[in-house]
Amino acid sequence: MTPVEHPLATRLPLRILLAEDNAVNLRVSSLILSGLGYDIQIAADGHQAVEKVCHGAPGETFDVVLMDVQMPVMDGLEASRQIGAAQTLARRPWIIAMTANAMEGDRVACLAAGMDDYLSKPVRAATLVDALQRASAALAHRRATAD
Repeated sequence: MTPVEHPLATRLPLRILLAEDNAVNLRVSSLILSGLGYDIQIAADGHQAVEKVCHGAPGETFDVVLMDVQMPVMDGLEASRQIGAAQTLARRPWIIAMTANAMEGDRVACLAAGMDDYLSKPVRAATLVDALQRASAALAHRRATAD
């Protein structure tokens, strides 16, 4: 008899915002995250992501933002800059870029905009799990040292 594997969300309880405008990518990422046990919030563009992170309902905070880089209204780079400017380091969510652009210069641009990690599309479950594990560890360290 094999032990029952608990969803990742049980081991790493993270509040996640998925900022994605493409219906197919949104569906794939949502299915992966729900399979991992996460109940996520969605933003259709960077402006909505900034609004939800910086001006959301009281008590509604996010640990992780999965941020598409190319979106209408406001792209993920500008949204990340605005979130970083509006939040203290201890309160700022871990921002993971999600992009089809896989060139080294794209990664550098994402990190320079204040994103903390980078995933290339199409997103795969194993790479997303790895990124969420990195995010959880880094957030714990960030919050412990920011006090």
